[in-house]
Amino acid sequence: MKKRKVLSVLLVAAMTVGMLAGCGSSSSSSDSGSSDGDKEASGKVYYLNFKPEADEQWQDLAEKYTEETGVEVTVLTAASGEYEKTLKSEMAKTDAPTLFQVNGPVGLASWKDYCYDLSGSDIMGELTDEGFALKDGDQTLGIAYVVESYGLIYNKALLEEAGYTADDITDFDSFKKIVEDITARKDELGFSAFTSAGMDGSSDWRFKTHLANYPIFFEYKDEGIDNTDAIKGTYLDNYRQIWDLYINNATCDPKLLSTKTGDDAVAEFVTEEAVFYQNGTWAYNDVADLGDDNIGILPIYMGIEGEEDYGICTGTENYWCVNSKASEEDIQATLDFMNWCVTSDAGVEAMCKDMGFVIPFKSNLESENVLVNEANAYNADKTAVTWTFSTMPSEEWKNGVGSALTSYAADQTDANWDAVVSAFVDGWATEAAAAE
Repeated sequence: MKKRKVLSVLLVAAMTVGMLAGCGSSSSSSDSGSSDGDKEASGKVYYLNFKPEADEQWQDLAEKYTEETGVEVTVLTAASGEYEKTLKSEMAKTDAPTLFQVNGPVGLASWKDYCYDLSGSDIMGELTDEGFALKDGDQTLGIAYVVESYGLIYNKALLEEAGYTADDITDFDSFKKIVEDITARKDELGFSAFTSAGMDGSSDWRFKTHLANYPIFFEYKDEGIDNTDAIKGTYLDNYRQIWDLYINNATCDPKLLSTKTGDDAVAEFVTEEAVFYQNGTWAYNDVADLGDDNIGILPIYMGIEGEEDYGICTGTENYWCVNSKASEEDIQATLDFMNWCVTSDAGVEAMCKDMGFVIPFKSNLESENVLVNEANAYNADKTAVTWTFSTMPSEEWKNGVGSALTSYAADQTDANWDAVVSAFVDGWATEAAAAE
């Protein structure tokens, strides 16, 4: 095997995802777009990558940058669900990451003392909207590098085989009727409505974070706020409705969810054991073998009044931050690398095509990801649900909700749902207070 010039470390291969095979083109140093500093700077870059599914592409891009500029770039990829733990460990070392990420305001609160002010940097000038800059007062401490969407990925052929199309799904009631009809006929049809809602670490984030976004989003909308230290839980009955639908109309018994993984859900979907699979645009290459004509994405409905006017949940929790504790040379090298990634032919091709990202920069390319394009089509006529889960008070809060959801799935009593509500509401207050 060819020895790489960059260190490739993948802590856990939690998700096996091949990204889009784009037509990457090498760019010469003259079009690297880097003018934040001297190209001959002696600094180096150490990127702690959040996305296991893009590890291979980041390793390749880092190697290409090193070949082009002579600047050493190391990429370390944290395991799914282990980023914060890995970041704390790596930041304690002498050679700490020079480039890392936070998930939004809550993550920034923990790491802002390590974040270099990006105001006036070249990459800041490449943003298409200042709303993608993560601010703390007058300082820009983070910059979003990818915009993503998630919802219910579905198999069009299986849905049609069951006698329906996406046009039949307009709200929770119509969705529930279709799902329960598929379950009633699953032996005849040969497939289930949902893939397994696995609750191990490679999968539980889909429900304790992404699905939990919905009751938070609609409560914030009602209250006219964008953050809180005390969530009310106004829409937790609706959260229960969709969770019940997922776990009682799936490929496995709800009691088995603690043992099911993200890979299990992918396998069930691509082998056509289920019609619906909750995930996002980043999962395109997991399901691409079904064919672009056969896969689509739908909004998540849970019976909240007015939700039919909303489209696909779209946003970001991926903000690049530069380590202010690094040397001046390493900071400059990192700024140069970031800017090259979003302006050079090679960088843009890798991010937009190979990784399948929608990037919030002027150089963004038209997507080849059918899930991205379908999500955009939905949101052209409706209001996107925004990513409010970046305001969740802590990882500990998410874990408490996830544990309660798992216990409830195994024994679906009102008392066990009360434990979910307590983890959601009381846990939020406790964790928010601890963060002060």
